[in-house]
Amino acid sequence: MIDFSWSNISLIIGAGFLAGFINALAGSGSIVTVPLLMFLGLPANVANATNRIMIFFSFLVGAGSFRKQKVFKVRENISLAAPAIVGAIIGAKIAVNINELILTRIIGGLMVFMLFTIIYKPQNWLVKAADQKKPKFTIMQYVVMFFIGLYGGFIQIGVGLFLLSGLVLSAKFDLLKANAVKMLIVLVYTAFALGIFIYSGQVNFLAGFLLAAGSMVGAYLATKVAVSWGPKFVRAILIVVVIIAAIKFLGVYDFIKSLIV
Repeated sequence: MIDFSWSNISLIIGAGFLAGFINALAGSGSIVTVPLLMFLGLPANVANATNRIMIFFSFLVGAGSFRKQKVFKVRENISLAAPAIVGAIIGAKIAVNINELILTRIIGGLMVFMLFTIIYKPQNWLVKAADQKKPKFTIMQYVVMFFIGLYGGFIQIGVGLFLLSGLVLSAKFDLLKANAVKMLIVLVYTAFALGIFIYSGQVNFLAGFLLAAGSMVGAYLATKVAVSWGPKFVRAILIVVVIIAAIKFLGVYDFIKSLIV
């Protein structure tokens, strides 16, 4: 379990701030927080569950800020959250019962995948695709939201990029509106997923609320930052974090250590 020393508390709050900032700009802030919680001593399943507290509160602040700035209207987009909720509930139940080692390796594999996603700058083609601002919801878009919710309920890491892709390429949102609606959808389905994790006793509340404290400040500030320079800053940080985390959670670090010893 985590040693809640002042240094670790500061580290958790700082990681929450960074994750909240990243999530409000693009997504994948959980790449920072889940590995940190695991490094500090939480099992993979507990870290995955505890992280949802941070997600809920940071996305609550971020979505609220975007709404006040009139980036989107809740009534026009809330229907997209319904299939995501169903998917998230199923995904969370899978995550609750999965083997810890399997979950650790899955997270490691996702780190590698996200590394390539970040390096190849998905924002480039996302921006070019975002010509139409009027939402066009079809059965296919609801199906896409279901599977994204399924993944988000299972493992939150990277779901923001998937949502941005789905909202821009499928629903034809512009990037700014897609980012705001993304926060609304994740906020709603996370409430249900978090309830499942709490019921299963897999949430470390102190660590979760420390992350949330930092993330709410980060999310609020990020919604005020110009999108033009934000993603560049985010990618530089994410690349470093993802490489380190992938080495750790794919077992590469332990393998190299065993060879040296």
